[in-house]
Amino acid sequence: MILVTGGAGFIGANFVLNWLKACDEPVINLDKLTYAGNKDNLASLAADDRHIFVQGDIGDQVLVAKLLATHKPRAVLNFAAESHVDRSIHGPAAFVETNIVGTFRLLESVRQYWNALPSEEQGRFRFLHVSTDEVYGSLEADAPAFSETHQYAPNSPYSASKASSDHLVRAYHHTYGIPVLTTNCSNNYGPYQFPEKLIPLVIANALAGKNLPIYGDGKNIRDWLYVGDHCSAIQRVLAVGEVGETYNVGGKNEMANIDIVHIICDLLNAIRPRADGKSYREQITFVKDRPGHDRRYAIDARKIEAELDWRPAETFETGIRKTVEWYLANQQWVGRVMSGDYRDWISQNYSERKGV
Repeated sequence: MILVTGGAGFIGANFVLNWLKACDEPVINLDKLTYAGNKDNLASLAADDRHIFVQGDIGDQVLVAKLLATHKPRAVLNFAAESHVDRSIHGPAAFVETNIVGTFRLLESVRQYWNALPSEEQGRFRFLHVSTDEVYGSLEADAPAFSETHQYAPNSPYSASKASSDHLVRAYHHTYGIPVLTTNCSNNYGPYQFPEKLIPLVIANALAGKNLPIYGDGKNIRDWLYVGDHCSAIQRVLAVGEVGETYNVGGKNEMANIDIVHIICDLLNAIRPRADGKSYREQITFVKDRPGHDRRYAIDARKIEAELDWRPAETFETGIRKTVEWYLANQQWVGRVMSGDYRDWISQNYSERKGV
């Protein structure tokens, strides 16, 4: 059995779904169900005895200790995180509380559990921490991609909080011997992504006839990773990764934001044309850039490729088509998550970002 934290969020839910498709090993799924945690993501597992869902906080050490003692998982995979840069700018406290304090308390619970295990079980146990390439900061246009030894230089409250959690995980390995693994991934996209992020936001706004807001000049570059490929990489790291090591996971798809939006518009033009026959590109509008917006991220994934024999299965062309088709086929899911607090958040974030 494994324990997954944050398993009702975008990446965590995809991991749980993919895990239970691939094997019969049960999953304890601990999620606080904040705005981005959504049990609808796990609806297909409602009658599946292999999936045990528990609503709770990784910082609740009494609850986590009880789950560990009761279910005795062989691994803990930590997906739980506040993860949106814009939200961290408006309200950094939640990011400090979840990503730093929450990770610390989770590590403390795991340390106590691990110390009580027989030596053979200690050797098999793993704590896998899922992190981000944003901890490395921003790259110049001609700079080499981020490797696992790249200096940390976080530029937002979000990335700083994730960098802090990475350091805590490393420290608990070197100080206490906890068998940890860390992954730092590039920008994920795919099914079940909360529509505050670029790709699902553009799809949703395009279909609703709204503006497609692009920060600055739209030339900020990211390496895009299909979420299913990310999940397969995490499974591979858990299975054969070397204890104490970090593995960067990328999709080999460096693209500017404006190019991503053009591709989505063109796909929608072909699959779901506007009633007036015009292009969705006409809805693009440039808005004031966010503070401290990193210019470029790029992942050097040669380590995981060479040492663990992992490579992404999707190109951006195949992955983005799957993503657009999923959102078109799941408009009820989109409608439910875009109600209430989400509308208030979008209004807050974009109301001051007038056209430039």
